[in-house]
Amino acid sequence: MVEDRVDFLDRLIALLTDHGVRYCVVGGQAVNAYAEPVVSLDLDVAVAADQLGQVEALLRQAFSVEGFPHSLNVSVPGSALRVQVQTDPRYAAFVDRAEVRDVLGLRLPVAGLKDVLQGKVWAVTDDTRRPSKRQKDLADIARLLEGYPALRAQVPAEVLARLV
Repeated sequence: MVEDRVDFLDRLIALLTDHGVRYCVVGGQAVNAYAEPVVSLDLDVAVAADQLGQVEALLRQAFSVEGFPHSLNVSVPGSALRVQVQTDPRYAAFVDRAEVRDVLGLRLPVAGLKDVLQGKVWAVTDDTRRPSKRQKDLADIARLLEGYPALRAQVPAEVLARLV
């Protein structure tokens, strides 16, 4: 689904695995692991808090890394895949509750369903995010609630009111 002529995803996962990094997929690809998938070029990853410094150093040795306030954006020429490592400490706790699921054709640790929803609630209520990104986050919440209606109680009323 994603043009990746240089095996970026496989190389990234191998780097994390070979160095014993505890991580999980979050964001839109995590939603795809629980709901009907939609196409995305993004892969958001959370890592264990105590390994974030190590992960940044490893990634900088192997790939292009650009730091932002709440993420490290990782890329490599020849791949359309965009990887963001979350540096927001709220996501680190998701790693311990992750479960293995299918993501981009691989079996990867994915944040638990309630954690994926929580991350999307944080994203959709973050006024610093671009409006278009927040609309996608809202759609991701809707996709999760369609498949798991019992999770509505976890979504703030102001977010529920914005759902179609």
